[in-house]
Amino acid sequence: MSDMQADDAKMPLLDHLTELRTRLLWCVGSFVVLFFICIPLAPKFYIFLMEPLYELMKDKPGARMIFTGLPEQFLTEIKIAFFAALSISTPILLLQIWKFVAPGLYRHEKGAFTPFLIATPVLFTMGAALVYYFIIPMAWRFFLSFEMPGGPDTMAIQLEPKVNEYLSLVLLLMFAFGIGFELPVFLILLARVGIVTADGLAQKRRYAVVGVFVFAAVLTPPDVISQIGLAVPLLLLYEVSIVGARMIEKKRKEGYEAENSDE
Repeated sequence: MSDMQADDAKMPLLDHLTELRTRLLWCVGSFVVLFFICIPLAPKFYIFLMEPLYELMKDKPGARMIFTGLPEQFLTEIKIAFFAALSISTPILLLQIWKFVAPGLYRHEKGAFTPFLIATPVLFTMGAALVYYFIIPMAWRFFLSFEMPGGPDTMAIQLEPKVNEYLSLVLLLMFAFGIGFELPVFLILLARVGIVTADGLAQKRRYAVVGVFVFAAVLTPPDVISQIGLAVPLLLLYEVSIVGARMIEKKRKEGYEAENSDE
């Protein structure tokens, strides 16, 4: 078959549904297996997530974390296992999606979309790593600055973080940054199918700045450090998206010119 023909023959609807069921079973099965594997590892994952706070509080006498509900620690570890399994199984999910849609794509379309499948988990991991190693230590240092020592007429104000609240905050930050870092993938895909253009993205830059800061304000705690820490990388990634869109348009134009010259 030529490059303008699909790699595989058309499948009947029943075969498509059977294929879809198989892919879904692979996704669900891999997640369930990884979930049960992650349950006994949940305390180690929590220690890893707690490390930025521990480094700031390890020299403080009596520093500790608390839980106030009987099932809180158990449910926290279940939540950790759930998100760990979800994160680890994401490449499997993307692979199954690719295997389902790939037979209906042309060869050049497969080559065009493969980099996006690779970039998706890579960018998400980069966003989560940025918040863990850079943003969280600064944000925790900022929040700890509100502690107050006791005096003759005042009571001390000390932080005693709850395990569930701490985990929820860390996961919120990591997923907010991870999803935010998917911006180039989303915009470049839109540019590839012709919904947006590089010039259009450049002209709407001012609106993008406002939208990015609103996004950062909604998905991060109410502190300037984490909001700016998310907004600035997103604005840089927006500029990367414009460059990527221009490259796609240039390549598309060269393809059209080559086809016209062949005629």
